[in-house]
Amino acid sequence: MARKLPPFAAVRAFEAAARHLSFKTAASELGVTPGAV
Repeated sequence: MARKLPPFAAVRAFEAAARHLSFKTAASELGVTPGAV
């Protein structure tokens, strides 16, 4: 059975949070609220 990939927006949020080590900074970069990250 094929596994589905996560939505691209979720991958972008994960990558930005990991790179910045901050949900607030990642959210600012992505143009969303920290809660959305």
